[in-house]
Amino acid sequence: MRVHLVNPSSVSFGTAVITPRWQYVLAGATPRSFGDPILVDETLSQIDPPSIHQGDAVGIGIHTANALRGYEIGKIARRQGAYVIFGGIHATLYPQEAMDLGGAHSVVKGDGDMVWAKALADCRDGHPQPIYAGGQIEASDFVAARWDLVPRNRYMWASVQTVRGCPKHCSFCSVWRTDGQRPRQRASDAVMEEVVQLRRLGFRFIALADDNFYPVTQTDLRLARLQANTTRLEELQSIRDERFELMSRLARLPDDMVFFTQITMEAAEDLEFLDAMKAARIKGALVGVESVTPDGLKDVYKDFNLAGEPLIERLRTFRRHGVHVLGSFIFGLPSDRPATFDATAAAAISADLTFAQFVTLSPYPGTVDFNRWEKGLGDHPPTVAGIPLTRRWLIPQALRPKLYWDHPVMSAEEIRSRTQGVWDEFYSLHSIWKRSRFIKSSRGRLAFVLISKIYRQMYADTGIATDSARVTWSGRWARWLAKPCRRLFAGRPMPQLQVPEVPRPQDQGLVFPQLVDLTP
Repeated sequence: MRVHLVNPSSVSFGTAVITPRWQYVLAGATPRSFGDPILVDETLSQIDPPSIHQGDAVGIGIHTANALRGYEIGKIARRQGAYVIFGGIHATLYPQEAMDLGGAHSVVKGDGDMVWAKALADCRDGHPQPIYAGGQIEASDFVAARWDLVPRNRYMWASVQTVRGCPKHCSFCSVWRTDGQRPRQRASDAVMEEVVQLRRLGFRFIALADDNFYPVTQTDLRLARLQANTTRLEELQSIRDERFELMSRLARLPDDMVFFTQITMEAAEDLEFLDAMKAARIKGALVGVESVTPDGLKDVYKDFNLAGEPLIERLRTFRRHGVHVLGSFIFGLPSDRPATFDATAAAAISADLTFAQFVTLSPYPGTVDFNRWEKGLGDHPPTVAGIPLTRRWLIPQALRPKLYWDHPVMSAEEIRSRTQGVWDEFYSLHSIWKRSRFIKSSRGRLAFVLISKIYRQMYADTGIATDSARVTWSGRWARWLAKPCRRLFAGRPMPQLQVPEVPRPQDQGLVFPQLVDLTP
């Protein structure tokens, strides 16, 4: 029995930005008795059905955006006589759908690290179970990825996870419901082993693919002190200390390495943490800004963010401390007005964001927004091509609405076109060139322009454009540029690189956290 791990995608670029980490983790969880899994990432190239044989096991990881393509692959694999196993966030939420529409024999719900081997053994024995409950395992049980299987010349960035779970409760996000609100943080030894393995292979750029790299805020610490909750304070301090230990070890890696992660805006209050990020060469972070207005932040349950000039100043704090921000904004909130789009574009530019993404409000399964939206449509929701709108991911791509919420003052087309206009303004050649001024060399500035344009083509035109010709052209344009762009990120392999030890506090040039007074 051969094992296949498939990352579905309806669009293939030949070169991808970031490695699909789940494939390499499940490869690591695959017992050696089954041989090396066959990895198919359809963002690189489409699956070859004849490669799947009778009795093989095919694992398919899906999220909402690629579920429909995943179901197509599942049916193909089933016709080939293979055992079909679905996993991922969408299959966790809709296991029966994967069986009914994707030909699944089995669905892994939750973390697959520990139960994957059991699922494969049952397939080998001819008795796969319908559900394997992976749950939320402890960080000590996270499986290390099999990076020895990665095609080095196909990805710009690699990905390593340091923590699962997010303590926030944003209305548009399902992470805190599926991964939990308790941060499950890996020890620095396990993280460093993976990072060094990737640098040995030649990867210089690594995404720390975390739900929230900043799981303990200054507010959390202050509240624990005010409540005289010594146990809670010690727990929070331990998590924080582990973050600093990891960053101090990353700082000891070769100088050409660059890291990127995802954090909340509250990190800008913690200058010590930002300085540690800079020392560790965590040079970029996706920050969920969501809205530039107080009403918009209330819409998404994100009152801990700021708006107006305080927002701009906080975002500038990241840059002053050496962290470039990819700001994420949501349009189509109930409180949005036509003026919101111009205000958002102006704020993104004024805040000196290096990159930005502008998405329209979409109801994703597992979120507060989705539950509210689904309930509002009632027992008999509208249909498209015979498919209920509440199962929007099953609607053929060409027929899917671009927006799903009725807005108080704007039409769906107005929101879509205004969103496209903000993308166009922020990623105009003039704006990109102006933002590139922080780069010293002309070659570096040109590379920044190239990367910015690729990012825009991959995530704007293919996401919100309604003209199919424009979508097709954007995909082709991105494929042309992706390969030369990948070379900008490649590094010379360093097969002899060793894992840095945990530094001692007296070592100079490293950043360590100040101790928190545990007395209330």
